[in-house]
Amino acid sequence: MRYSFTSRAEWMMSSSLKYIKSYPRQESFISFAEELPAEDLFPLTPLKSAAAAVLSSNPLALQYGDPEGYTPLREWLRAEWRLHKDVEVKVSEILLTTGSQQAMDLLARVYVDPGDTVLVENPTSPGCLQILRMQGADIIPVEGNEDGIRVEHLLQQIEAHHPKLLFVAPNFTNPTGVLWSIERRNEVLELCRRHNILIVEDDSYGDLHFMSAKDPSFMVESYPSLFALDGHGVGGQVLYVGSFSKTVAPGLRTGWAAGNRQLIEVMAAAKQLADWQSSNLNQRLLHQLLESTLFDWNKHIVLLNREYSIRLKLMNELLKRPAWKGIHYTLPAGGMFLWVQLPAGLHSESLLKCSIGKGVSFLPGTLCYAGEGGMDRIRLNFTHPGRDELWLGMNLISEAIHEFTARS
Repeated sequence: MRYSFTSRAEWMMSSSLKYIKSYPRQESFISFAEELPAEDLFPLTPLKSAAAAVLSSNPLALQYGDPEGYTPLREWLRAEWRLHKDVEVKVSEILLTTGSQQAMDLLARVYVDPGDTVLVENPTSPGCLQILRMQGADIIPVEGNEDGIRVEHLLQQIEAHHPKLLFVAPNFTNPTGVLWSIERRNEVLELCRRHNILIVEDDSYGDLHFMSAKDPSFMVESYPSLFALDGHGVGGQVLYVGSFSKTVAPGLRTGWAAGNRQLIEVMAAAKQLADWQSSNLNQRLLHQLLESTLFDWNKHIVLLNREYSIRLKLMNELLKRPAWKGIHYTLPAGGMFLWVQLPAGLHSESLLKCSIGKGVSFLPGTLCYAGEGGMDRIRLNFTHPGRDELWLGMNLISEAIHEFTARS
């Protein structure tokens, strides 16, 4: 039978992102392309104990659960945010999702009609762009600098296009790693208030920072979330999304959306149509882990940040080798990525093809732009490869650069 897919589905299947993701499943392949944490830092022992406790205590773990998510886990999030993120929210204002990607997808389904204008950071997360394209949104990029998106350009795009939604990640933007200043956060929030634009704030990387390991309150005091600045959701201007995928394990597929109760109710209704609920078993397992005496959440975050800081420093040293001469980048203060500008004449997608032949991949910058751009940019994930893999993979890309430039 000849199938007749929508034009949006055909675009999805032809995306080079699908092509890239088919390679890392091969043994010995080194990927700097994906948004993956380090498997060697997964809390396996306490996870095994948590799984045993959940499965032996109550068969309801294998039953359908609340479509809005396991209540004790939402209560844990509420308490954690109050204590460490200066965020006040009711349990009824939290929806548990299958990762942060689903949170953004559900919002797009219920808030964005085909042809609606949506603003995004430029560059931005490939996953965000995929969601909006599948929804048929008119995606308009907003330029930024080291402090976040530029308010003057944001205002220009608002006045020119009258958007209803803005997608941002103020804490270590994917892919640039930019950490928005407190002044920029307030300015963007106020501008969106004046023009009635809903902000989707992705804080998936907010716990991964390398600035002040001895002072856990440093981030929240210096860089409060837009959600907190909006009166902890009282203003209704911000939907706060995130995930345990980058901090515990992506296989648990547990994320969240927090915001105005009306938004959460409509998103929960859409979720029931999509999958009824995210895994009740996984949510119970995660809650058991977080409450276990065998696991300390805060110490685990410190461990991640210490190791990821070391891997970033190693990548930084490897980028000083002769093969990488002429590149430009700014070391991020957190997150998972290094955003690199290649020397003139080096094309990211052509370099990727050469690198894949050697057994290593990265994300070409073209996938991070709503329009044209990114041909001279690459995104390198420094959290997933172990130190030995990181060293080998960067050397393989160096070889690809040598071959590419020699042919040119």
